[in-house]
Amino acid sequence: MATESFNKPPSYPEMICEAIEALNQEGGSNKSSISTYIESKYGDLGKDHSEFLTLHLDNMKQTGELIFLKNNYIKPGTDVPQKRGRGRPPKPKVPLPPGAESAEIAPPRPRGRPRKDPNAPPTSKKPKPTPATPNSTGRPRGRPRKVRPQSAQYGDDVEES
Repeated sequence: MATESFNKPPSYPEMICEAIEALNQEGGSNKSSISTYIESKYGDLGKDHSEFLTLHLDNMKQTGELIFLKNNYIKPGTDVPQKRGRGRPPKPKVPLPPGAESAEIAPPRPRGRPRKDPNAPPTSKKPKPTPATPNSTGRPRGRPRKVRPQSAQYGDDVEES
């Protein structure tokens, strides 16, 4: 039983972390380089190796163990830039130099449509242009109304000879 534990490869997350550390690429390691490293170190891991690798990379990315940046996987650290997507933290503000006044720097422009000025005079509405001849054909506009068919009364008072 003790020999089985020595021959068994470590779990996929451990292998992935080991591969990223061993490859030690500046921008991180992509999935194919991680896969080749694992295959070269542990040999043939079966036909489902690529599926397991993809599954575990996605799990580690979602739990925060890895950061996916520019198609590369990186272990989180201090030198890694923050992910900037939905719900991202604001950019850090650069401190003002000691001699600069805050009045010299304009506030950031507001976003969206500007608000109406409550002190502005009301605008007059433009009158609708009236046509020279209203309803020149005498017909109303649009689809005509449904007309009920009149039932014809035949046969009761007509005698046949």
